Amino acid sequence: MMDIGVIVALLSLTSGLLVGFSLGLLGGGGSILAVPLLVYVVGVHDTHVAIATSAAAVAASALANLLFHARGGNVKWRCAGLFAAFGVVGAAAGSSLGKITSGDLLLGLFGLVMIVVGLSMLREKSGGSDPDVQLTRATALRLTPRLAFGGLLVGGLSGFFGIGGGFLVVPGLVAATAMPILNAIGSSLVSVAAFGTTTAANYALDGLVDWEIAAFFIGGGGIGGWLGTRASNLLAKRKRALNFIFAAVIILVGIFISGQWAITAIT
Repeated sequence: MMDIGVIVALLSLTSGLLVGFSLGLLGGGGSILAVPLLVYVVGVHDTHVAIATSAAAVAASALANLLFHARGGNVKWRCAGLFAAFGVVGAAAGSSLGKITSGDLLLGLFGLVMIVVGLSMLREKSGGSDPDVQLTRATALRLTPRLAFGGLLVGGLSGFFGIGGGFLVVPGLVAATAMPILNAIGSSLVSVAAFGTTTAANYALDGLVDWEIAAFFIGGGGIGGWLGTRASNLLAKRKRALNFIFAAVIILVGIFISGQWAITAIT
């Protein structure tokens, strides 16, 4: 067994399984639980290490899911690539700012982000009306500024909080290009993988990624993703209700985290 010990390894594996299962079952939002699971369940006491390790795990999960969507032809590669390219700049800047931000403040703000993510999950996802949209010479002048601005903004937030940012990338791509929701979901994974990799690499420069915990977390995420995908087919008719319940859990956890931070700040 690795240096982290049997208990921590099992907790990391189980936490990753929970995140992967939620992603496979609901198709998004689950990665936001990675940081609180690492802090409160696995026992990672340094918020910066939790965020960095989460970013590495999220990037690996996004790459695996990207392969699935790529095989299905759901990825608009040029649009996705430009959004991700500008987003990597934002993620580098955001993660650099995150590294110099107090861990307690970072965790408290993360709780507020969880509330926003939970509320966004309660809304019906809607896509655009242009399934044939492509980034070409003819459309570059119109699409490039939108994709660049959206990428920088979302990448910055993703890097600062160490989250995949898919809940922001998807509407960002739809707003910029009017692509259908399925294409936006598939294309968003390019950015999620790129942002997570950038954030993890930036934190790794300061030795803030726990690679052993990340390995077990990613392993559990793979198993959970497979189980969640199978469950998704069986529970398709109840997915809206499950999504509502999961969103409520995220909101409650976010309230708990931000509430703890507020109490600590006051006292």
